[in-house]
This record gives sequence, C-alpha cells and structure tokens, in this order.
Amino acid sequence: MDELLQEINAAKELISRTLAELKNALPVEDKTALELAGISIFLQNAYNGIENIFKRILLFKKISVPDSKTSHKDLLDIVVENGIISFELSENIDKYRAFRHFSIHGYGINLDKKRIGSLAENIVDVYSSFEKEIEIFLKKL
Repeated sequence: MDELLQEINAAKELISRTLAELKNALPVEDKTALELAGISIFLQNAYNGIENIFKRILLFKKISVPDSKTSHKDLLDIVVENGIISFELSENIDKYRAFRHFSIHGYGINLDKKRIGSLAENIVDVYSSFEKEIEIFLKKL
C-alpha cells in the first residue's frame, strides 16, 4: 500500500505542477496556434496523469487494465464500476479524454480556442474533485 501511495503522490505532484503552468498560460483568447498547442499538451499531460493513477490503483487491486482500441474509455468505465470515482466525475474526465484523442490524432492548427479555454478553465475543479474522490476511495483500501 505504501508503494501505491508513493506512486500516486508522485503523479499528483506532476499534475499539480502541470496545472500551475497551465494557469500561467491563461487566458487563451490572445494565444497563437503554437501557444494553443502548448496549452493542449498541458491538458493532455493532466489527463494522462489522472489515467496513470487509475491504472496504478487497478493494478494494486489486481484488476486488468484494458488494452484495446477503446482502452481509454474502457478505463473510465472500469474505475466507475469498481467504485473508484463517481459516474459524474467520469463524465467530466471524459471531456479531457476526448480532447486528448482529438488533439493527438488531429492537427494542432485546428485547435478551437473556445473549447481549449473551457477545458483549461475547468480542469482545476475537475482535478480537485478527482483528488477528493481518490482520497475517499484510498481510505477504504
């Protein structure tokens, strides 16, 4: 359990540093395509950190981590099914999963300022909810 907590805390530290840098990059209205691409990377990094915490918890509980074309979405479903986070939180996190997919598989030049702005402005609240729900879950282990 100590190792799991150390891994989670290390991931949370990286996410917190990423979110601090993201905050410095706001607002998005006056940003160039290159700056938007940087903000996009911060959003992806925050999502990936959350996903890595989910994977660590599943491995600790000896639950298979999905490995398929839909593995990122499946992972969210599994953590909800196992009571790790709420369905409501999973819906909010799913917005970042979808954005990550679009951003990675699309073209940075097509990034939508309004969408990025909304995601960037809301990520701190989503992450705060994530931290609270993870803490509650970990206390049950």
